[in-house]
This record gives sequence, C-alpha cells and structure tokens, in this order.
Amino acid sequence: MAQIEHFPAQTDRSRTSVDTVVARMRSLRREWQPSDGLAVFNRVYLAVTEEIDRRIDVGLFPDARTAATLDVLFAERYLTAVAAPPAGRRGPACWRPLLQYRRHPGVRPLQFALAGINAHIGHDLVLAVVDTCHALGCRPADLEGDFDRVGDTLVALEERIREELMPGPDLLEIADPLTHLLGSWSLERARDAAWSAARLLWRLRELPDLAEDFTERLDSGVGLVCRMLLTPLPRCD
Repeated sequence: MAQIEHFPAQTDRSRTSVDTVVARMRSLRREWQPSDGLAVFNRVYLAVTEEIDRRIDVGLFPDARTAATLDVLFAERYLTAVAAPPAGRRGPACWRPLLQYRRHPGVRPLQFALAGINAHIGHDLVLAVVDTCHALGCRPADLEGDFDRVGDTLVALEERIREELMPGPDLLEIADPLTHLLGSWSLERARDAAWSAARLLWRLRELPDLAEDFTERLDSGVGLVCRMLLTPLPRCD
C-alpha cells in the first residue's frame, strides 16, 4: 500500500521554502533539454509557482503563511516524484507515464504539459491539501479559499499554455487527433475532483487502511488518464 507522506509544519521559514522550490525548478530547467517532456511541464509549473508566489507577495492571499505552506507542500510532491528514478526509487503511478514517454517523438509538447498538470492536480494536490491540514492543524474547509485561488491561477495559465503550445489554427480542424484528445480533459473538472478527493481522504484519516487503499487507487486512476493524454498522435502537417 502507498504511504501518505507528511511534511513538517511551515513557520517563518515559508518564504525561504517557496524560494527553495522555485530554485529547484529553475535548476531542473537548466538541466533538462527543452524538448524533454518533463522539461515542458517544468516550464509550465515554474511559471505557475512564480505567479502564485507573486500573488502571495502582493497580498492576494489573505493568509500568506497558509498559502505558502500549501504552495510548498504541493511543489514538493512533484519534486519528489521526478527525483525518484535517478535515486533508484519508483515514483508515484500518476507520474510514470510522463517519465516513460518524456522523450517519445510522437507525443506533442501540449500533451506533456497537460499530462503533468493532470498528475499534479489529480494526485499531488489532493495529498498536499491533507499535508497542509496536518502541518497547520486545520481542516480542508479552512483551505478552500486558498485552494480556489491556486486553482484560478492554474486555469488562467492553462489557457495561456494552450495558446502557446497548440499547433497553428489550420491544424486544429476536425482532422487533427490532438483536438479530440484535448477535448476529453478539463482542468476545471480535475480541480473539482481533487477537492472532493482531498475532503474524503481527510475524513478517512482515522481509518489508515482505507486511507492508504484510497490513495493507491487515486494514484493509479490519475496515472491511467495521464497515459491516455500521452497517446502518440499522427501529425497532420
């Protein structure tokens, strides 16, 4: 069974911790080739984290400490997943398709970006909400505002990502399989499902066997969607 990992509470070190995860993602950006599927997602996620960081700094999150804690614990899930294979460990099932197909020539950049977002929202965000509740001694309901603000940032950036990584308009006609594939996935629905899953997982905290089983099945289910999003596609150009 998969174990639910918890991270220590954040105090006045939240600012340093946010800077640390941003620095780690920038380091990965320098390390990976731009065509690497993980590099595509990392660029997207770095932009998301920097934007959330900026919004925290200008006071758009009423409770900066809570927002920073959720932001850091959320990012740590991704950073831990991508560090697993080089260290000889097996990462979460939801990240394995992207780790496996990251250099596949038949997978397009937008697919890599959305598969990473799906893994991070569908699995990592769920566990990060629970991690944050344990770290701060609160309940998911206390985090709903911050959860929604993070989600709003992701939705705005997803629209920009689609504009930047989509092929030209002539290729978005009915004939392009990418159009059909992307139409089957929605960040809004993934975010809603993540919130429901986080609330349920929190309710299961007194039933550790069920919590572990739920976490494992969530991981596997999100991984299946990621594998679908990474289906190699023929090109219409």
